[in-house]
Amino acid sequence: MSDFMPIVSPPTPAPSPRPSPFHYSTFQPKYNPLIPSEFSTLGPASRKQYLISILHECSPAELRFISQTITPMLKRDVLTELPAELALHILAYVDDPCTLARASQVCKRWHDLVADDWLWKVLCDTYSFRADTEDKSGTNLLEDDESWDETDKFTSNSIDPWLAARDRLKRQELTSVSHWGPYSSDELLHARTQFSHQEYFRRAYGTMLNLRKGGNILRAHRMPIPTPDSGVVTSVALDTEWVVVGLANSKIHLFSAITGVLSRTLMGHELGVWAVHLICRGGYWGRGEMDEDGFPDDADDPVVPAALKTALGIDRRRRMQYPASVGDDSSKPSDICCTSEGWGQPNSIIVSASCDKTLRVWDARSGHCIYVLRGHTATVRCARVLHNRPIAVTGSRDSTLRVWNIQKGVMLRVLHGHTASVRCLDVCGNKVVSGSYDTTCRIWDVDTGECIRVLRGHSHQIYSIAIDGNFVASGGMDTIVRVWDATTGNCIAQLTGHTALVCQLQLSTSTSLLATGGSDGRVITFSLRSFTALQRLAAHDSSVTSLQFDANFLITGGNDGRVRVFETQTGTWVRDLSERSESVWKVLYKKGVCAIMCKRAGKTVMEIWTFKPKER
Repeated sequence: MSDFMPIVSPPTPAPSPRPSPFHYSTFQPKYNPLIPSEFSTLGPASRKQYLISILHECSPAELRFISQTITPMLKRDVLTELPAELALHILAYVDDPCTLARASQVCKRWHDLVADDWLWKVLCDTYSFRADTEDKSGTNLLEDDESWDETDKFTSNSIDPWLAARDRLKRQELTSVSHWGPYSSDELLHARTQFSHQEYFRRAYGTMLNLRKGGNILRAHRMPIPTPDSGVVTSVALDTEWVVVGLANSKIHLFSAITGVLSRTLMGHELGVWAVHLICRGGYWGRGEMDEDGFPDDADDPVVPAALKTALGIDRRRRMQYPASVGDDSSKPSDICCTSEGWGQPNSIIVSASCDKTLRVWDARSGHCIYVLRGHTATVRCARVLHNRPIAVTGSRDSTLRVWNIQKGVMLRVLHGHTASVRCLDVCGNKVVSGSYDTTCRIWDVDTGECIRVLRGHSHQIYSIAIDGNFVASGGMDTIVRVWDATTGNCIAQLTGHTALVCQLQLSTSTSLLATGGSDGRVITFSLRSFTALQRLAAHDSSVTSLQFDANFLITGGNDGRVRVFETQTGTWVRDLSERSESVWKVLYKKGVCAIMCKRAGKTVMEIWTFKPKER
């Protein structure tokens, strides 16, 4: 008999119930699931159950395919959904033109938004590209009243573009016409104006890139020098149509700024030409209904051939200043390229001053000498013409300045006060500032001939001077640059840094900068806010002969034979232009055209460069 009892194992507990997966068999729709049209008849809950059942049957690869398909469908185009005014406000924060160009290719709506002219006006302001009335490669802003009405809507105020866009949208909905093509009814884009900031920016940006690395020589003219001084280039004037070159051999060469071709040589002066000034064709009359000599419009005209009367604009109705947004003539500074805006005449006019004591007025188109103006008793050393007025001011070694009406060919007044040679002068509106070997500067009123202020402080001869609005800057043999208050005549700053004659100056209140060049080869930029040196550049190994800057670039030429380009804001060297020569006499740059006058291999070389982008 067994001594032990059998042990019965405990019962195994039942397994926990598991959640049963959803099977399509448990959901019995009353339609064929392969027919998409019946899916839309289901309610929201049934649609979700149906989709879940499909997803549970899909493989991982199929789920990835579904995800890749669904993700783009869930994206929202913010710029398309927003009102056009807000979309433009957002795009205005994009300061890279390449990014905007790529954005315009996303879709038609983005293309339309990016094409709005206000957006490119903002970008022009960002890059300091400012269109002016002398931009003959584009549209003359003064020719079309509508273009001014539209341009005046563009302001830097962030709320204004919204209002301007809304106004343009309403006009387009009424006319259903756009300058750029058909668009949908909710777009604001492009009122019908002749001037396009987008096209202007394209040209200016392309020019900027070419100036950094690129450019082509249109023409290089080489002329023998019979005697050491006969081929020296003494003065240059440049606009978008002409390059005017004055030489010590009494000749004036006129080149096309578009092709670089020598158009003609103006001969008439008996001795060397010391100064040339170019008045651009077109423009408007900057004064009232009286002539500059005080006589009414119906007074006797000067006795000149009919063709030359036409060139001077004598036989045409005066086009008065319009619109008001052009600004007040009394504050318009001179152009560093020795040009001025015309008074409405159809031809460009050239004014030249010479050692033969005369001032000559030429028609650029025909090459004819219109007037020979006499009065100075010694070499005429410097000359300037006011914007939008046929008024020329000359300074001479006879210690006087003279004011001329170059449309009528008469001298208006003589400005007495200096006791030695007048070496330099500049104009701003109806004010003239002169610098003399008597160590003083004087500010004159052109209309009255009154000497408003005498600026004393320099200890040696003055060689360079500039006026721009509220400031006058002067430099000379004492190596100190002085900045004066143009209203009170007080010296508000003495700027040091040069160790030799200060022979080059440019003053710009729009950029709040003053640039100086000296015989020591240095170029210094000063702030007009703090009157401190911003950049000190050892630009050349000898005297600086040319200096010019804008908001982006500083271009210099020197007796060491180099033409150099720097960044204005940082002073960083960008490049050297042209081959190195024996000496560089003059360099001028304007709107993608650069004129370089130098001596190379014993010859006078005149190079006309272009940095303009190729037309599309």
